[in-house]
Amino acid sequence: MALSLISATSVNGTGVENISGQDLGKVIDLMINISNGKVVYAVLHFDDFLGFGGKYFAIPWSSFVFKADFTDKFILNVSKEKLENAPGFDKDNWPTKPMYEYLSKVDTYYGNSTLADMNK
Repeated sequence: MALSLISATSVNGTGVENISGQDLGKVIDLMINISNGKVVYAVLHFDDFLGFGGKYFAIPWSSFVFKADFTDKFILNVSKEKLENAPGFDKDNWPTKPMYEYLSKVDTYYGNSTLADMNK
């Protein structure tokens, strides 16, 4: 089994596209489970169509695939339309308590079990 590592500082700002090559934004932060040290979610910034403002999303880390070629991008198997309708937040209003409720919505939307896996 090969060990794949990437530094957290190199993840910040990395572009994200879907499997069709559409630009979905960039990773701006990582959310780490402090009890086990694992990355749980990446925060993705997606600009609106004019490039103003935009929206932030918590995306389950397991949903990303790193494309280690000359582009160094993350691939997220989500259409632009699905992302635009995903539970998100703006940069000045990050989710706070109850965080579990928000992340449960995220898991349901992406068909993920990140919260359930955290409790194992």
